[in-house]
Amino acid sequence: MEWRDHGILLSLRRHGESSAIIDVFTEEHGRHAGVVRGGASRKQAPFLQPGAQLDLIWRARLEDHLGHYQAEPLRSRAAAALSGRLALAGLNAVTALLSFCLPEREPHASLYTRSEQLLDLLDQEELWPLAYLHWELALLEEMGFGLDLSTCAVTGAVEGLVYVSPRSGRAVSVEGAGEWANRLLPLPPVLRGEGNADDVEIAQGLRTTGFFLEARLAPSLGHHPLPEARGRFVDAFTRRL
Repeated sequence: MEWRDHGILLSLRRHGESSAIIDVFTEEHGRHAGVVRGGASRKQAPFLQPGAQLDLIWRARLEDHLGHYQAEPLRSRAAAALSGRLALAGLNAVTALLSFCLPEREPHASLYTRSEQLLDLLDQEELWPLAYLHWELALLEEMGFGLDLSTCAVTGAVEGLVYVSPRSGRAVSVEGAGEWANRLLPLPPVLRGEGNADDVEIAQGLRTTGFFLEARLAPSLGHHPLPEARGRFVDAFTRRL
């Protein structure tokens, strides 16, 4: 068995004296692990860092074997990740959530493209938080928990949508919320691709996406809680408000 693909390195752990097992999110083969001979060596370890873009050849005797990777660097994101505390926290959140959510060897080409585009913005601190929020929306959609923010779940209105129902994931208007408003999640304009997308709105949006990641997606995977890296990113972001 052999295939070639490119992917984003999610994690690495030492294997034996000098090899490493890497977990990679590939475009055509999904999240896929394999052994890199010499992956912990001085030659290869510098480019085998989480977030790195790799050109990969995977080989195994049988399809269900762990197999071995031949990995070549396409681009490193180490410098971008070290450009600031928020960038490093963001990279760790993305790789941790992908490892947490994605089933092994199941392609998610659309999410792969979104993830690659997001990580390419890593050193652009003014753009990153908004791009990350939209990425979390895309992650929920890809995993089957997408939010419907187009119309009010109660009245059908398309205006005045300011809440999200934690039960259905649908938008709710002021009129539709009524006395239940304090039990609903915020729907800042930024979640609908509107408004100025200031940091306060992005933080509100992260509160809402975080609820569905924690209360809906995680239980469906049999996992609890969410990776701590996601919380550390949100904390790093909200400190600058």
